[in-house]
Amino acid sequence: MPSLPFYIVDVFAETKYAGNQLAVFTHAEALSTAEMQQIAKEMNYSETTFILSSELRSGGYDVRIFTPNQELPFAGHPTLGTAFILQQEIIKQPVETIVLNLKAGQIPVSIFYENGLANVLWMQQRSPIFGQTFAAEAITPMLNLDTTDIDLRFPIQDVSTGVPFIIVPLKTHQALKRIKVNKDRYFALIEKTQAKDILVFCPETYDPENHLSVRVFADSLGIPEDPATGSANGCLAGYLVQYLYAGKPSIDLRVEQGHEIGRPSLLLLKATKTVANMQVSVGGRVILVARGEFV
Repeated sequence: MPSLPFYIVDVFAETKYAGNQLAVFTHAEALSTAEMQQIAKEMNYSETTFILSSELRSGGYDVRIFTPNQELPFAGHPTLGTAFILQQEIIKQPVETIVLNLKAGQIPVSIFYENGLANVLWMQQRSPIFGQTFAAEAITPMLNLDTTDIDLRFPIQDVSTGVPFIIVPLKTHQALKRIKVNKDRYFALIEKTQAKDILVFCPETYDPENHLSVRVFADSLGIPEDPATGSANGCLAGYLVQYLYAGKPSIDLRVEQGHEIGRPSLLLLKATKTVANMQVSVGGRVILVARGEFV
């Protein structure tokens, strides 16, 4: 296999070495699926992406996303991080929108610039699908919580914008920080559910400028806790407007994640619900950390 150029980026990061790190490979069209999977395993980030070609196909760039264990149809921080590398290293000039052709479909990413440099990237996600609901008693023992920690004004529910997550609303930051996943109960639960991973959120934050604090647990993907999860937060955005969490059918929020594991991230959420449809967008900053060649 010839040497391959790759880049390491921090996604949803306000500073270097925060947020969620991602490896992005370019010119990967000659790689087989097995080779991509092996490289993702060796890189050992939560996800690694492969840009198959610098040529457009059906208006977008073909991209594949892998965890160390499997290929994903869609994931949030890989989408933004890959779009950033496409703009910086392949297109090499300011463009307003880049479309990624993923297994889950085409995902457009809008790029906003400051002083000629990409500043904030936004991805428009698919309209959410609302699935199974759960009794608090089915979830709390798995998370080391009590039913009194759950904000029972809102459901515990499976929501998907491409990848499903179980959304769990909490009342307090103290409850959010107390969570410790019981792995036996977790794996017993996900044997019976479409959603395999969990997003827990509350309205109290570490940073007073932010609106929500989030934790995401994805042991099914080999990620005990994720520092920044665009796909999960897209599901959360849809959930918030579906149930009028902010008292209205639209949101424009700053969401913090990753503080508990020392990689604080910031995700920007926008969503609007109308009678006809729902639009969900997730945004954030991307920082280039390193570049190299894989041999």
